[in-house]
Amino acid sequence: MSYEFFIARRYLASKKKTGFISIFTFISIAGILIGVAALIFVLSMMNGFEKEVRTRIIGTIAHINIFSAKENSFSDYWSLISQLSQEKQVKAVAPFVYSKVAISSKDETDGIIIRGIIPQEEEKVTDLKNNLLAGSFDLEKDDPTGLPEILLGTTLADQLNVRIGDTLVVYSLARENLSLGTTPKVAKFKVGGIFETGMFEYDSALGYILLSEAQKLFNLGNSVTGLEVRIDNFYHASEVARELERKIGPHFMAVDWMRMHKNLFSWMSLEKYAMFLALSLIVAVAAFNIISTLIMIVLEKRKEIGILKSLGATSQSIMKIFMFKGLAVGLVGTVLGIGAGFILCWLQKTFDVISLPSEIYFISSLPVDMRVLDFVLVAVASVGIAFLATIYPARKAAGLNPVEAIRFE
Repeated sequence: MSYEFFIARRYLASKKKTGFISIFTFISIAGILIGVAALIFVLSMMNGFEKEVRTRIIGTIAHINIFSAKENSFSDYWSLISQLSQEKQVKAVAPFVYSKVAISSKDETDGIIIRGIIPQEEEKVTDLKNNLLAGSFDLEKDDPTGLPEILLGTTLADQLNVRIGDTLVVYSLARENLSLGTTPKVAKFKVGGIFETGMFEYDSALGYILLSEAQKLFNLGNSVTGLEVRIDNFYHASEVARELERKIGPHFMAVDWMRMHKNLFSWMSLEKYAMFLALSLIVAVAAFNIISTLIMIVLEKRKEIGILKSLGATSQSIMKIFMFKGLAVGLVGTVLGIGAGFILCWLQKTFDVISLPSEIYFISSLPVDMRVLDFVLVAVASVGIAFLATIYPARKAAGLNPVEAIRFE
């Protein structure tokens, strides 16, 4: 053990040598502990929210959507489905129709998005069937009224004040219908099911009908708006989308789920970085405590520093003593903070200590997702700030004149 480290360790103890850390050192460690623990918990919480949002998004829309590059729809889609299904990364492909409509019940009117689907194929590419709260996902079942069925988001159903079995009127706003100079094409549907994704954007503005009914409603003939593609690993959706685009040719474009919600995830990432910087200020405040503690020790140990230098200790050795002490405080605070942050996250993840009002949020408890990279970044940032805090006091100690230091005492 170097004598610099030995002396630094002795300086960590109080002047009376009771074996306890001095009050100022304790405050510095406590400040770093609180800052690191808060950073770990908040970052894990934001990861949890991001994971929940991502899960619900990719449960409602497919990992990749294929569209025509020039037209609003295309007809030769079964051959394209066959081609895409042969790719090793692709698990399932399903056609869909997508357009805006006006919808009205006996009480209310609203504007929504209608998606035409084939239920048996849709359940292979999304989790829509699992999100069904009431009714049936089988839009093709026999109905005594003769009306086709529609699935509505729970928020939309509340806005329209409808329940299972109620009748709705849909007014097509597709250009193919309005360009004729006549009134919009009208069709009646019976509410066959109500789903809930937990995303207001979907639950308040989405309705699902049979693909064949959507084609008739929007005058598409045998055409579809696009194809939904489910792949093995949705984290690789961007790379797979580019590869599929290359293989299916320039007449089609592949859009992955991250690109479709680029603004949302960019905002969440920016918010995470902002919270990291804001909470790092807690660690920075603790670093000022380290600075003040080391300066006080420099003033208190002037005589000892003078004696060490007169015995041959170099300025670099004196700097090492105080830098070791500051780094020790930073390391202890960081390790304890990481431990405290991990325990807080584990308690929340295991016992749901912090609950959320389900009528406001789409989840009932605060989500937590711990990531090793966040722990490493917080630890490095905390120790780095502590190291920077040692530089000024260490330089002041190293710059003391041994003769004046001894004479001063």
